[in-house]
Amino acid sequence: MYVSHLSLHDFRSYAEVDLELEPGVNALVGPNGQGKTNLVEAIGYVATLGSHRVATDAALIRAGQDRALVRSRVVRGDRASTIEIEINQGRANRARINRAVTTKVRDVVGILRTVLFAPEDLVLVKGDPDARRRFLDDLAVLVTPRMSSVLGDYDRVLRQRSALLKSAGFARRTRGAAPDLSTLDVWDARLAELGAEIIAVRHRLVHAIAPHVQEAYEQVSAGQGEAVATYRSSLAVTLDVDPGGALTGQPSRAELETQMLDALGRVRAKELERGVCLVGPHRDDVTLVLGGLPAKGYASHGESWSFALALRLAAYRFLASGSAGGLDAVDDDDLWVADSREDGEPVLILDDVFAELDVRRRERLAELVAGARQVIITAAVPDDVPASLRGTRHDVLEGRVSRVV
Repeated sequence: MYVSHLSLHDFRSYAEVDLELEPGVNALVGPNGQGKTNLVEAIGYVATLGSHRVATDAALIRAGQDRALVRSRVVRGDRASTIEIEINQGRANRARINRAVTTKVRDVVGILRTVLFAPEDLVLVKGDPDARRRFLDDLAVLVTPRMSSVLGDYDRVLRQRSALLKSAGFARRTRGAAPDLSTLDVWDARLAELGAEIIAVRHRLVHAIAPHVQEAYEQVSAGQGEAVATYRSSLAVTLDVDPGGALTGQPSRAELETQMLDALGRVRAKELERGVCLVGPHRDDVTLVLGGLPAKGYASHGESWSFALALRLAAYRFLASGSAGGLDAVDDDDLWVADSREDGEPVLILDDVFAELDVRRRERLAELVAGARQVIITAAVPDDVPASLRGTRHDVLEGRVSRVV
């Protein structure tokens, strides 16, 4: 698949802009602060309904405006789809597919698949667990779009349960009476149901991409250390299954739901005391190990960059494989829905990546991505784009985008 056209209205710094893209390499070149990242951010938003830079949509709307419009044309095989998303200030967003209004905005998820690597991705290695959880969740949505609603439902249940824990704990401390916890049991059941599904999908994703991570790191860094990624579950720690949080084998969703209910029962007293949920996928992490040592804290800046890049390349290769990477063979109901449609290779976006790499890593990365169906690169100067990736070039300057012939 590839994006053939992008049109923005009141998005970020752009009042109006149109961009024609081609299969193969597309380079967006211009000084810093001219809007290159805004363009690739818009493409990523069409794929995931989220930004890799900010947590909310408000910052995506141009200052002084009450809505932004993102329109893109996605070509997949011999079919083209036009996706239009209206981002609104203070009210629900709206979407259209081929001019038809969708019932839900999330209906557009899955039409376009992207893998975006940006300087912010260094937090995947050096940052807090929430960055690594988001990496897995974004990938899960691209593999199985319905996971978007599962994740949203889990967040809502988590907020409701946390509020109930706070109020119940406050009542017990101030009035000395035992609070009615029957409602909490209901929320426990729902949290365990949704949480088990998220943990199962994440655990299997890590299992599927781990070989790709190791291979990509070896290719980018010329074999300087072995990169290992494993899923760390708060369930395993709470239930004393493994102090490092490793799950045994490939637990089914039903097994994980039972384990989560057990874990919630064990920590309820602590949760009431602290007013927070102490067990669940929101407390999990991905452990990254390089050469036998934790990457966070031990890896150099260059090694951290290579590891973060390996994670993104692993996601790209996993999606480009056209299946659930062997996971669809796992006998566990409907966790995985492999994308078997034609031309499912995702669009690869490299936002100001080459400027951060040394010459050797830059050349190796260029070799690895040169054969992609579509690569979109941003760079401050033309020399930042390796010679092997010279394709269609657009200059970005003062809010205007012009193709270089």
